[in-house]
Amino acid sequence: MSEDRVATLRNRWLTTSIGIVAAIALVAFLVGFLWLPLAHPTERFSGVWDAICSAAGVLHQPSPGGQVATADYSTTRVEVVPHMLDNATAVSIGHGGTLALRCTMCHGARGLSAANSPNLAGQYPIAIYKQLMDFKTGARASSVMAPLVKDLTDADMRDLAAYYAYLPRLTHSGVDNGPRIVASGAPLRGIAPCVACHGEVGAKASAAWLEGQPVAYLRTQLKEFASGRRHNDIDEQMRNVAREMTPQEIDAASRYYAEHP
Repeated sequence: MSEDRVATLRNRWLTTSIGIVAAIALVAFLVGFLWLPLAHPTERFSGVWDAICSAAGVLHQPSPGGQVATADYSTTRVEVVPHMLDNATAVSIGHGGTLALRCTMCHGARGLSAANSPNLAGQYPIAIYKQLMDFKTGARASSVMAPLVKDLTDADMRDLAAYYAYLPRLTHSGVDNGPRIVASGAPLRGIAPCVACHGEVGAKASAAWLEGQPVAYLRTQLKEFASGRRHNDIDEQMRNVAREMTPQEIDAASRYYAEHP
């Protein structure tokens, strides 16, 4: 049989094969782009095209009658913008230093704690401001911090952040990439490396400086994120990471940052 006779529509084997492939493709399309999206219990689509767009990864607007899921707890209200607290004035830093006198029992006279509270000296100002605001609004729960921030104004919290950011932080003792969870994360479990957000190079806005923090504090916060008891992270980023970490990884990351100021 010549190639001309094989590659012709008169060849029933060729037409049958094409038909089978086309049928499989059509069924796969209907299942993947229509049946599965429409069968999803938490999705509500305004039409077939909306479901197809969603399955293809295109953002779609919820249908008017659909329910929008909301958290049943307070979430952060801070809109973080890079450099939002840069260029603090001397007046702002001085006022922040006066306000910080009430903070010395836990955070130390120079922002360095001896009580397993976080060290604030040299901390990024956005990180401090966000946590203060979250304590004030209830997005982050603390029986100690809540009454202390209750009467602080927005300007007060910005000045406190400026003051503590102005103080010198503990200096790094040398170059050390740290344990794998810190330097590389665990991609197969969806865990980004800690240094991707926390650090000097490429630090993410609102992500805290962790080096030199008390090990007990770091370990507790990771466990709180993992359990969901702490939930003031934006878009659940820390919760998604911490809940996938093993106890050994939580301990290794905590010890590394505590021991490498």
